[in-house]
Amino acid sequence: MFTTFIFLLILFSSFIFNYLYISTKVYHHKIKLALLLYLSFFFLGAFCVFNDPDYPDSDHFSAQKANYLKIYIADEPHESAGLIRFRAKITAIGNVGKLIRSAGLLMVTVDSKSSPLYGLDYGQVYLIPARYIPIPSPLNPGEFDSQSWLANQQIYHQIFLSTEELIPLREKRGSAILSFALKLRKAQVQRYRKLIRNDQAFAVAATLVLGYRADLDAETLAAYAQTGTIHALSVSGMHVSLVYVVLELALQWMNRKQVLKWMKIILIITLIWSYTVISGCSASVLRSAIMLSLLILSKAFHKNNGGFHLLALSAFVLLFTDPLLLWDVGFQLSYLAVMGLIYLHPKIHALCSFKWWFMRQAWSITSVSLSAQLFTWPLSIYYFHQFPLYFVLSNLFIALPVTLLMYAGLAIVLLPIDCIASPFEWLLNFMNHGLERIAGLPYSTLHPIWITTSELCLLCPGIFFVMTGICNKKKQHLFCGLFLFIFLQGMLLGDKLEARQQNVIILYSLNRHYAVAFIRSDKAIMLTDLVPRDKAFRFHIQPSLDQRRISQIVCIRWESIQQHGEMDFKGDAKGFLLKDHQIYFHQFKILLVDSFFNRRKIIGNPRFDAVWIHGSPSVKRAELRKTIRFQKIWLDVTNKNGLIHEIETDTIIFKNSVEVFKKIKASLINLK
Repeated sequence: MFTTFIFLLILFSSFIFNYLYISTKVYHHKIKLALLLYLSFFFLGAFCVFNDPDYPDSDHFSAQKANYLKIYIADEPHESAGLIRFRAKITAIGNVGKLIRSAGLLMVTVDSKSSPLYGLDYGQVYLIPARYIPIPSPLNPGEFDSQSWLANQQIYHQIFLSTEELIPLREKRGSAILSFALKLRKAQVQRYRKLIRNDQAFAVAATLVLGYRADLDAETLAAYAQTGTIHALSVSGMHVSLVYVVLELALQWMNRKQVLKWMKIILIITLIWSYTVISGCSASVLRSAIMLSLLILSKAFHKNNGGFHLLALSAFVLLFTDPLLLWDVGFQLSYLAVMGLIYLHPKIHALCSFKWWFMRQAWSITSVSLSAQLFTWPLSIYYFHQFPLYFVLSNLFIALPVTLLMYAGLAIVLLPIDCIASPFEWLLNFMNHGLERIAGLPYSTLHPIWITTSELCLLCPGIFFVMTGICNKKKQHLFCGLFLFIFLQGMLLGDKLEARQQNVIILYSLNRHYAVAFIRSDKAIMLTDLVPRDKAFRFHIQPSLDQRRISQIVCIRWESIQQHGEMDFKGDAKGFLLKDHQIYFHQFKILLVDSFFNRRKIIGNPRFDAVWIHGSPSVKRAELRKTIRFQKIWLDVTNKNGLIHEIETDTIIFKNSVEVFKKIKASLINLK
């Protein structure tokens, strides 16, 4: 029925378009017409995907109940902190003595801390219990949305297993080519591990040459991200192009005869795609491999190989195989960067000319960096909330080392020349330390930068109109871009004024910690057992503080309440006052109940907006309601599960007033 409706809609639209094309002479506006048609097909495709009643597929494993699942490992497993994660493809679901063919992807996490698990490889088949759960949405504001990220990869469920629950079968599934490529990469990674002693240098080498990112630490990633050189750690068009240059030079002797020339073309394309498969088949690598293959073939057939044509055709091929790839961040940034190189690089490069060879090369690298950055920075600040100010200096610094490292790394992989391992490692350490120094310079990075989707939709066309206005000398485009920037500035000013007037309490949802933020203007006082440098703080809490433009953070541990006795951070009645196990914040009163109240009674029947119970105190629930008037009762993770369950289920005494800081969405109390 759905397919019939779409077919009739397209048929009816074709008749209308054919009539209007002639009667209204729209063929005089070919560019606008083409743009309208492209947008129509885009929205029609999106409508078909997201409104299909069989989406996900009707044979998806979640559509039927099952006792166990038959899966095979669909990518390379990665281990971190005793947990092994991999994507699994479902081939069948089973009940007692019966297997039913099924489909779908599942994110699997195996706890190997107590019982180590070895030999997990791509293509291996297992039986697992069907205890999967939906992937949850982010619980805290500003937190990374893993649900949407995995949904774009068509993964909607996850499962946590012990090693005993993985039952191996004597089968192999998946692509034989991909299995061979992953085994080859694993062998080369192990070869790097033997030759390179420094852990940081080894991780960068494996990532730079082979696309193996499992061993990269947070500090290394931060140094590359803060200097605008993160593209060097993602096997991309630059890496594939360097491979192509090596192959072209090495096989140049085959240009003598036509037969050898065609053999050379086939060999180069085969080797480029082999490297693409080995490096992990990311969106940027696939884009580069397709474009290079088309470029090689167009040269062989003496055809026009315009950059935008190759770019559009490669995007069509990738989106035809996987339409959801459009929402992949790597896909978006890769194509925007190449668009910047094709459109802006010739114009920027022509602005300056130098006599000296060294200056010409430096200006060429600078113009490339500027071209790519001008097209990608709106999406970069939207997704990553930072902008590297020294990106030109950083890219100039790594240009030569990255090229030498790629060639040396490939030589180590292909040839038995271990003697270059020492200079290879030295150059890796030199590059890493240099980028760390640049990242440590004052004002190296603008962060945090938070813009909304609507602000991004103003920023992108504004940049486009200003660029086309300057490049094509069109005043209308320039004025239009400036108008959009003025409107955008008004929205940003409104966000800033709103942040200055905020008075908010945020109750964060954490599994092993507790955190409540008392926010006024650009200041936040945190009652938490975390500190800003903790990983849990940076992942779960810091994004929401950055989003609210917080510049000052004070962290207080619960244990320090009795030590300090009284804390007054703001001098007026609407500020934050901590006194006698009570918090007063903007006329919101909280009683802090812990073991201090075990042998004490509360008199006077005081009124509080909330009672925060911490550390499982031996306070009787019935007396708590009788002696205190309160609206809400808060329970953090320091309380025993039994106490939390008793209070949650006690609907007579507490009714619907209980909030637990765990496995539920964070609560936000807006005080005006």
